[in-house]
Amino acid sequence: MDVLVVGAGAAGLAAAGALAAAGVGRVEVLEQQPTAGGVLRYAPWACGGWPDPRAPRRAPAGRDAARRLLDAATGAGALVRTGWTVTGWAGPLTVAATGPGGRELITARAVVLATGARERPRAARGVPGARGEGVFTGEGALRALDEPGQLLGATAVVVGSADDAGYRVAGALRQAGTRPVALVGAPPLGPSPWRALSRLGWGVPVLGDAAVTELTGAGGRVTGVRLRRADGATAQLDCAAVVFCGSWVPEDELARAPGLAVAADLGRPAVDAEGRTSHPGVFAVGGLPHPAGPGRRTGPRHAAARARALASAVAQHLAGAPWPPSAAPLPAPGARDEAATDGAAPRTTEG
Repeated sequence: MDVLVVGAGAAGLAAAGALAAAGVGRVEVLEQQPTAGGVLRYAPWACGGWPDPRAPRRAPAGRDAARRLLDAATGAGALVRTGWTVTGWAGPLTVAATGPGGRELITARAVVLATGARERPRAARGVPGARGEGVFTGEGALRALDEPGQLLGATAVVVGSADDAGYRVAGALRQAGTRPVALVGAPPLGPSPWRALSRLGWGVPVLGDAAVTELTGAGGRVTGVRLRRADGATAQLDCAAVVFCGSWVPEDELARAPGLAVAADLGRPAVDAEGRTSHPGVFAVGGLPHPAGPGRRTGPRHAAARARALASAVAQHLAGAPWPPSAAPLPAPGARDEAATDGAAPRTTEG
């Protein structure tokens, strides 16, 4: 085929739609999950404002955004196949994939890696203590809430990071009927009125100077967390669930295999402004070169904009434009992830 896109999240679908609309030839997307859309499928907002805690629980608004991206891609002529896992490289521009139809070797004139990013789970953050049910990542918690009749529990402690993921997940939990006991380690509220008003409306304690030092539990389930503040004071919070949000790392297993150059200060594939990697014909877009959650400047909406810009670079490559000698790493759009090279397997719950 002409272009193979690996990953059907916001960036992958947007890139496929833009490429197909540009008439570059046959464009195909492979997605490991049974449904396209990535994190958008579980986002209770369409990558924009905040959920109203007074509003009744409803289907995630992000699902509509995912559907629009999928319809745009398929409507432009791209083929999207779900349930297919790309297991590795079999040549410079050939990948091995396994799915419902068996095993395939797929060769393309250009490959776009849009495998996204994931949140570091409890194990990768080095938090000791009880192990059992009730420990989630932010996306894992949203996925659980998306299941009919599913609750995380009556109460939850949300552990944030340098981005806004903790605030957003706390709002989604409250809207779904789980009371956030506290938001631990989140950034300061800052002067943003929309965030301050949401904070006042929720009434959730924000412990920005605290860190979770241990999980407590009984009977195979988490029952609380122990905290330590910057001044050395300690505290115990009881809860039925702990949700670790943010601290995104790239899903770079496929990117590491062909030996792509890595941005030393970022720990992810180095790309230039158009998404070119150090390997001719291989591009990277979205959360892979720029790991981030669904925020206003770093989430799926921003990733989709980058993917559309990438389409012109792919078209130029297919038309015979020379490949730059090396890809220049771009600065991260937000705070640098201190553990971008962490290779821990993603986990949404423990038990």
